Amino acid sequence: MSATANKSSQTRKTVQLVLIAVAALVLAGNFVLQSLGDDVAPAEGAEGSAIAALETLKVQDPATEDGYDREADFGSAWQDADDNGCDTRNDMLQRDLEDIVLTVGDTCQVASGTLDDPYTGETIAFERGEDSGDVQIDHVVALMNGWTTGAADWDRDTRIEFANDPLNLIASDGPANMGKGAKDASEWLPDNQAYRCEYVARQIAVKAKYELWVTPAEHDAMEDVLTSCPAEPLPAS
Repeated sequence: MSATANKSSQTRKTVQLVLIAVAALVLAGNFVLQSLGDDVAPAEGAEGSAIAALETLKVQDPATEDGYDREADFGSAWQDADDNGCDTRNDMLQRDLEDIVLTVGDTCQVASGTLDDPYTGETIAFERGEDSGDVQIDHVVALMNGWTTGAADWDRDTRIEFANDPLNLIASDGPANMGKGAKDASEWLPDNQAYRCEYVARQIAVKAKYELWVTPAEHDAMEDVLTSCPAEPLPAS
């Protein structure tokens, strides 16, 4: 074989080896990308997750606050909405506090207890009396927020149900609740970062249950929180 033919044969072999190596790298890259997709993508839209439910909510600007009247529209605080003989505030205190002591001779009224506050992460001693306001019952989706995102179109009975729904209520630190006011997730989140995913998930659950919408800023804030916990489940109603 001539030197020229031998050189040509070696060149072809080299090209073939390079092509084989490139093909192997492409296949390996596709396998890695597919594996990453299998691990990550389903979690973001997993059935029953808060982030999946978020994408089902209508997104639009808030309606006007005109006409809002807390007591006239949502009923007085607090009612015995479920007819169990106990008002909603005491129902929630009994649900959320530990070491509960009831008022003597009363099967409903909470006299004292301990709250592991989800908003601050602090432990609060509750005692009925002058300092009762240290523990308040927060509307996770504030009534005003509900009003401007769909509740203005409801009948009064539905608004009263919304205002007393345990899904939308949580015992919390009084000052934290006051600081939140009627703010949505784009304006306020709990100082306790460990609770933010659960907090946003509960807001989404409430809005999904009552077909309330979210504002663009609210949607983005919720999505931002849930990117760190894409598998956070939607609380049961």
